[in-house]
Amino acid sequence: MAGTAPRRPRTKAAAAKPAEPQTASPADIADPVLRQEAKKAAVWIGMAVLVGLAIYQAEALLVIFGGMVFAAMIDGGSRLLGRILPIGRGFRVTIVLLLAVAFLAWVVYFAGSQIAVQAAQLPAVIQVQIGKALAWLAAHGAAVDVQSVQSLVEKLLGSIGQVTSALGGVLGGFTTAFLIGVLGIYFAVEPDLYRRGFAWLLPAGEREHFQHTATVMGKTLRRLLFGRLIGMGVEGVATWIMLGIYGVPMAALLGLLTGLLAFLPNIGAPISGLLMVLVGFSGGTNMGIYCIVVYFVVQTVDGNIIVPMIAKKTADLAPALVMGAQLIMGALFGILGLALADPLVAMIKVMLEHRSKRNEAST
Repeated sequence: MAGTAPRRPRTKAAAAKPAEPQTASPADIADPVLRQEAKKAAVWIGMAVLVGLAIYQAEALLVIFGGMVFAAMIDGGSRLLGRILPIGRGFRVTIVLLLAVAFLAWVVYFAGSQIAVQAAQLPAVIQVQIGKALAWLAAHGAAVDVQSVQSLVEKLLGSIGQVTSALGGVLGGFTTAFLIGVLGIYFAVEPDLYRRGFAWLLPAGEREHFQHTATVMGKTLRRLLFGRLIGMGVEGVATWIMLGIYGVPMAALLGLLTGLLAFLPNIGAPISGLLMVLVGFSGGTNMGIYCIVVYFVVQTVDGNIIVPMIAKKTADLAPALVMGAQLIMGALFGILGLALADPLVAMIKVMLEHRSKRNEAST
């Protein structure tokens, strides 16, 4: 274009113009030793924050673990069906879920028609029997503060009444149960997806060890829950039949409570036995003695035959350890923590054993 000066070509010196020197940031640490210590401190602070978040969200984490436990039940049922039905895993999981829904519907119907009426009568029957026992002790010279004991009994019966009334209605704990059920279905349908996703968050050297540990933990959890379900079924049905033969009041309710409480080892059996005996003595001394015999027969069969047979193939847990975990979890998280304490202890035990074996192999 006319009137414009020709553009000078850029030289290499102009193209290689040195960049302006960067000034150090106030956050930079010049001393390498101090920088390394700061990184370690950041890691520890991050771990403390994660622990704090885990404690703050402990109930949510417990619901997630409950979903994993429910998924283990579904997966165990699917594997059992796979031995007799040569169909795909998806169909087997669907069959297990349909059977579970059908059983739940039967329990709700049965509870609504029969057990709800019996549940309303149970606290009053127990309170009368405890009053008679206190009067007998006082008549024989025992120094018993009747009023204090009765007030404590009323509080306990209030909680028992809440539990038994929940059997007749499906709204008690519905939200938590619904979340556990949905999570369990998701985990059971695609377990490998979630296992691979969690392993991806770990360092590459830890992934193979995690995969192996997770496989063993799943197998142990399935066997543990299978044993619990077998024990629940045997104790509940046997108690119901034996009490019904003699005509013990509320036999159906006592059988259902015995079966449900059998999921809580070391704690559930004494509670169900106490309720059974108290109701039995409401019908006379002979009926009370018969209930004591029924309790010991059922617990003897379950404790000496069923539990040892299944315990050989499941996690060998110390009874005191399980009871301690149940007391702590029950105090912190209520009935949900009490129910999940046993599986949680079993999973921690498997994890620690595999970590110990790995450390021994590396030394």
